[in-house]
Amino acid sequence: MTEPSPAKKMKPSGYQHTRENFLAVYEKLRDALLEDKVLGNQPTHSKEWLKQVLDYNVPGGKLNRGMAVYDVLEAIKGPEGISETDAFKANTLGWCVEWLQAFFLVADDLMDGSITRRGQPCWYKQEKVGLIACNDYILIECCIYRIIKHNFSGHPAYVQLMDMFHEVTFQTSHGQLLDLITAAPGGEVDLDKYTLDNYLRIVTYKTAFYSFYLPIACGMLLAGISDPAAYKIQDDYLDCYGDPKVIGKIGTDIEDNKCSWLICTALQHVSKEQREIIKENYGKHDPKSVAAIKAIFNEVGLEEKFKAYEADSYKHLCSRIEEQKALPKGVFTSLLHKIYKRSK
Repeated sequence: MTEPSPAKKMKPSGYQHTRENFLAVYEKLRDALLEDKVLGNQPTHSKEWLKQVLDYNVPGGKLNRGMAVYDVLEAIKGPEGISETDAFKANTLGWCVEWLQAFFLVADDLMDGSITRRGQPCWYKQEKVGLIACNDYILIECCIYRIIKHNFSGHPAYVQLMDMFHEVTFQTSHGQLLDLITAAPGGEVDLDKYTLDNYLRIVTYKTAFYSFYLPIACGMLLAGISDPAAYKIQDDYLDCYGDPKVIGKIGTDIEDNKCSWLICTALQHVSKEQREIIKENYGKHDPKSVAAIKAIFNEVGLEEKFKAYEADSYKHLCSRIEEQKALPKGVFTSLLHKIYKRSK
């Protein structure tokens, strides 16, 4: 039996793209999943578990990626060209992006042995969860394709949407593999692997495809753009994307042997003696070792180098966006400004 479209429940006009309105769409999508015919004969505690899994892991964070789908559609069609159905469908795909991120984060936390995520204990650290989280992140991923089926099965872009989410999942999984095997599997740190080329490849595949390409491509599909050339988003837009963290906001990258922007850049500027200190201390869960690495980061002036890197990247990206003529500039700048926290 076909479920009623939640889009009809939205206001007929005057939609405001706020976090609150975006979250309201999440609740509709979640409730539709809980009423899915597959769950019809499941016991109550099974449905309650799924609801807890989704509420704990999906709607947290800044929601920039998910909300960007509507922004892209608006940049292409203009606010006056978006109907209430358009808005709902854009936000539905936006939540599919957020569901995809939640799937990756639950899995990533388990693989990395992380303790907290978004200011709360990681899902697998919750009492009675543990390794059940392995099935939970599979459930989270499956929800994406159920949502697309429920809301886009009759849409001209249905097959493209399904294919695109599968493709980005494959790319991101490969990025995760690169991240894991570069981070000294077996405990032996190989500093030769910590290069900016490897770092950029990791973040491009692990983060940039679902953070940049996917929201933009979703908005383009909803806008009816079918020209394949328009989907070849500038390589620079992806390749220049990174998520380096300034001094004091490194998280556990040092202890976890991560191929971060910081370590890759530091190794380009250290002396022979400093390199030996890094080799002896990087990847150790010891406060003294972490302090030794941070001290070298300060000695080579990484904070200043990061600021220059960020400014140069932003300038280069803006230049590339100006040069491309396939799409309105707002398609790219709406998300870029959120990520780089710029007002230029």
